[in-house]
Amino acid sequence: MERHFDQDLQQLKERILYMGSLAETMIHIAIKALVDRRKDLMKDVYRQEEEVNKLQIEVDERSLQMIALHQPAASDLRFITGAMKINADLERIADQAVNICETTEYLLQEPPLKPLIDVPRMAQIASKMLKDALDSFVNKDENMARSVLVRDDQVDELKDQVFRELLTYMISDPATIKRAIDLILIARNLERIADHATNIAEDVVFVVAGKDIRHHIEAAETTT
Repeated sequence: MERHFDQDLQQLKERILYMGSLAETMIHIAIKALVDRRKDLMKDVYRQEEEVNKLQIEVDERSLQMIALHQPAASDLRFITGAMKINADLERIADQAVNICETTEYLLQEPPLKPLIDVPRMAQIASKMLKDALDSFVNKDENMARSVLVRDDQVDELKDQVFRELLTYMISDPATIKRAIDLILIARNLERIADHATNIAEDVVFVVAGKDIRHHIEAAETTT
């Protein structure tokens, strides 16, 4: 029975990793479609979203079944509940990639507004945050998980930079407003992806160390 439970845990981990790899790919394709102005790429993002949605249901069902059948305690229970929370964040990351594609479809109907530099940089950082968060989950690496949290500020700063730059375009030429707003929305999508990667990293710290660091609770507790 114990060996069967270990196999279930491993399979759950593998499904989470596969789901994460799909989400990473969706981000990459969505930004490539934007930068290279290739609408044909977006169909892959929409197709993969359907697969992610199916995986979300499967992971939740597997997790609940494991809790019901094995009644895991302590670290195993934290792992399973953490997997369910990570599962939800991965599905939302996939949704953000879809949102980027939908906005890109509008942008591709107009001439390019400007060379895209900060937006792809945001995507690169957010994708690496997601990868490292998932790697920390698999390897039970608290330090790697915490390193993800620090990088969230980089994405926030780039989003603010994008907003400031595009605001100057809108002020100087009202004809750019629609395209500028669309790019701001995409920057916001990437910020949300980084937020979800941060959520995953926080969940990993809880799974590995049993510490709840959401909303800086851990810092507050150490100072009281």
